[in-house]
Amino acid sequence: MTQTPAIEIHHLVKAFGDFKANDDISINFYGGQVHALLGENGAGKSTLMNMLSGILRPTSGQIKIKGKEVVLHSAKDATVLGVGMVHQHFMLVNAFTVLENIILGAEPTNAGRLNFKQARQKVEAILSRYDLDIDLDARVEDISVGMQQRVEIVKVLYREADVVIFDEPTAVLTPQEIDDLLEIMRKLAQEGKAVILITHKLQEIRAVADITTIIRRGRVIDTVKTSECSAEDLATMMVGRPVDFDLDKPDIKPGKTILEIDHLNVVDKAKVQRVTDFSLDIHAGEIVGLAGIDGNGQSELVKALTGLMPIASGKVAVDGKDVTHATPRQIVRDGVGHIPEDRQRFGLILPMTVIDNMSLMTYTEAPLAKHGIRNEKAAVELTEELTKKFDVRTSSIHNTAGSLSGGNQQKLIIAREMSRDPELMIAMNPTRGLDVGAIEFIHQQILDARESGHAVLLISYELDEIKQLADRIAVIHAGRLVATESAANLTESEIGLLMAGDEIAGKETATNAD
Repeated sequence: MTQTPAIEIHHLVKAFGDFKANDDISINFYGGQVHALLGENGAGKSTLMNMLSGILRPTSGQIKIKGKEVVLHSAKDATVLGVGMVHQHFMLVNAFTVLENIILGAEPTNAGRLNFKQARQKVEAILSRYDLDIDLDARVEDISVGMQQRVEIVKVLYREADVVIFDEPTAVLTPQEIDDLLEIMRKLAQEGKAVILITHKLQEIRAVADITTIIRRGRVIDTVKTSECSAEDLATMMVGRPVDFDLDKPDIKPGKTILEIDHLNVVDKAKVQRVTDFSLDIHAGEIVGLAGIDGNGQSELVKALTGLMPIASGKVAVDGKDVTHATPRQIVRDGVGHIPEDRQRFGLILPMTVIDNMSLMTYTEAPLAKHGIRNEKAAVELTEELTKKFDVRTSSIHNTAGSLSGGNQQKLIIAREMSRDPELMIAMNPTRGLDVGAIEFIHQQILDARESGHAVLLISYELDEIKQLADRIAVIHAGRLVATESAANLTESEIGLLMAGDEIAGKETATNAD
């Protein structure tokens, strides 16, 4: 007996004006399988999944769930039919608790009153079943990005979905958290659920996916058994050309000190110490990679360095100039570029156009302005040049930044920050949500900045990215610098131990080794 697909899509088309984000797509997704959807940034993956989850309506084509044709008018329709989606950009209410976010819209009631006890019991059973550790009473605004990702997953499991869609779910997770998530996906598939995974990370697809469908520029290229394809095969199908995974990193002698962090202490608004007695120097022509488990002070350190969070004590200098209490605008003008952790909150103004966002840091300066008056033609020319160079895909640069895919939003920020040629680039998860072709390009841009004599502070949860790019690796744990070491002298397992707070025999847990 032939198994009925959990979801079938036939000749699906989604057009935005003259642009077809999805063009005649047909795929079957089966229960008991992890089915990966692989494609470049802007290839149409998220658009397709938004139609399956009821957020967007198809222009034409057919969707069947459990063999029956359906028309999804809303996300609620999809939820009722057993389709749940873990979104790339979280759908959470910051002022609510974790528990309130999980049950929002599906609250159990007793005689017309909300039954929190019943809700908590059901959620705690899910946490136990999938080995998830979440504080249900914490407010979302007070938990880490990685923890917010887990809340999104529990929201879907709470609604008892038969089809679970993961849209770039590991973009902000640590290696251990990624392993845990992949295990959850395997468990879901073993329970008979259909798991759909959208990701650019080839190693994850190879680790967990049974089937992979490759989409390029809105069309299906092929559907393959994952075990029969190498990472190189998948990358070539996705990008349409061979991808070079090996970085050419020439030896460069570091120059003068560009960033000087001296005994820095950062306290958050709740009076909790987030960064403690942190000292680190970065030199011209050097990339220092900061490794640490999410929530160990990296976010607060970067916000303090970029003027987004006050410094309690200590000193920060850029190229010899004290910027300890400088404003973000002053820090930008003093030669600092910043690729933020949260591109939507700190990197972009989503309702503004691509042109306006590309000009955010330099709109008051020549050639974008003269005597305080904006030069619109220059802004358009700059945006056209940078969107082409950095492959920011949009049907029009007059579109809002919010209309771009997540990966293209990231490329917009990187284009803007790197084009300013800053003396110091602070890059936090710079390749989050990017496909292998874009990662290859961005890594080369970072290396070019190093070769041009600039300093780079790279904060990444991708240990292989830090190992590939960094000259020195600094490890942060509980807000403290626990080690600095030449990248060549640390293995990934040693970095992992240091991230967990363990000292390594024979390694100096240094403060400021050059």
